[in-house]
Amino acid sequence: METKVQFQKNMAVLTANGQEVGALDRVVFSPESKMVTHIVVRTGSLLNKTDKVVPIDVVTGTTEDQINLSGEAGDLESFPPFEEERVVDKKTGLDHPPLYGSTTPELVGYPEPNIPVMQVPGDEYVTQTKQNIPTGTVALKEGAKVITSEGQHVGSVERVLADLSVHQVTHLLISRGLLPKERKLIPMEWVARVEDDEVHLRVEEHSVKELADV
Repeated sequence: METKVQFQKNMAVLTANGQEVGALDRVVFSPESKMVTHIVVRTGSLLNKTDKVVPIDVVTGTTEDQINLSGEAGDLESFPPFEEERVVDKKTGLDHPPLYGSTTPELVGYPEPNIPVMQVPGDEYVTQTKQNIPTGTVALKEGAKVITSEGQHVGSVERVLADLSVHQVTHLLISRGLLPKERKLIPMEWVARVEDDEVHLRVEEHSVKELADV
């Protein structure tokens, strides 16, 4: 199995039997340990898309334009969605109890009494969108800005390079400009902090400029 892989947005994702089940949307990894934990795969039709969180353990390898999964992945239906809306307590951050529980009173002449009624949470609760990824990880977007230690924008993330044998991100391929594009390979040792849409480096702009073009 090829252990050095590259992840790029919209790569086709294929099952073990060669069926295309979606396209890569994001790579999930820990900024601290650099360990890849999951990929986010966009599935479904144009009008009914769903992003699924797929564990990196079921990725068997990649080519230039596709990701291959093991038989354990199936058709991805068993994996959780990337984002879910939840009602949580403002103070504790804990999920609100199920919003169903009370029932309508029985009505004479109606064939279906006791229909569940949704309980509306009070002001102490709020609806939040939560990502179904491990605590301490980030789902990095393609095109995330790359910013140096002195605050200079030096490019955007184009690809994530990883070593599957140890499930670890090794480099980020960044690019800037139009034609021709300037591409640089940033080692993860230079990365200080990662957010969904920003990568902050611990080096200054001149260090990035000194890297050979890819």
